Amino acid sequence: MTADLHVHTHFSDGTDTPEELFAAAQAAGLTTLGLTDHDTSKGWEPVAAAVPAGMRVLPGAEFSTKHPAADRSLVSVHLLGYLFDPASPAIVAEWQRMKDDRRLRGERIVEKLIAADYTIDLARVREIAGPSNIGRPHIARALVEAGVISTVGEAFSGLLDDDGDFYVALRSTTLLEGITMISEAGGVPVVAHPRARAAAGVLTAEVLEELADRGLQGIEVRHPDHDDAARAELGGIATDLRLLQTGSSDYHGGNKTLVIGQERTSDDVVDAIIERGAVAPFVG
Repeated sequence: MTADLHVHTHFSDGTDTPEELFAAAQAAGLTTLGLTDHDTSKGWEPVAAAVPAGMRVLPGAEFSTKHPAADRSLVSVHLLGYLFDPASPAIVAEWQRMKDDRRLRGERIVEKLIAADYTIDLARVREIAGPSNIGRPHIARALVEAGVISTVGEAFSGLLDDDGDFYVALRSTTLLEGITMISEAGGVPVVAHPRARAAAGVLTAEVLEELADRGLQGIEVRHPDHDDAARAELGGIATDLRLLQTGSSDYHGGNKTLVIGQERTSDDVVDAIIERGAVAPFVG
């Protein structure tokens, strides 16, 4: 298997440029990547222009959505969409709303940190974010630079995690709405790491069956956050529901310790996604 269908660049919360991403992919022996920056297709054009010979890219995105838990609270669930039309009016409108929300959210988190006497500068956070919206990894890197914490991961074990004092909620579309948006734009929706973090408590077998009935086409079964039991469970669910099974690293460059290509997707699943999608892969 030579496909990793969940990678990020500096156009969202990764650190790699397209050229750096491809260098890492080639060093890992990969020939196919799924470009899944968070809630944006901004990287599609520069990535397409940089694809080296022998490599192909399935353009897509990782959509931020929410799904209700048993207590009716809304839990964050990520949804991968592949090969959809990026000019879809529904997707364009949703991402513009999220872009505006993310900018305000990032600034609010920094303001809260400054008010609590943490050493951090909003202008520096913007420099770190570069072409992407300010995200928590960018804020974490600024805190590392300032000597407030030692590693980016440390920030997500306290200050910036979902239960931390400086967390600011981000308004998101529902998981079902996300599936519908991707499907109506001709794309292939695949739920991301459903046994990671809070999503594990809401994406039960029954919920996944309902989602399959509503247009979900795949499950990210093999992911670094999934242990053997989770992989076996999700593989069985996917088989029963006749859903595609993907494997992905969730690579973010230097922002996380995940290694590109550490989890992979079989060639037949890649072919099925390409056959179903509305947009052709980028080929070098």
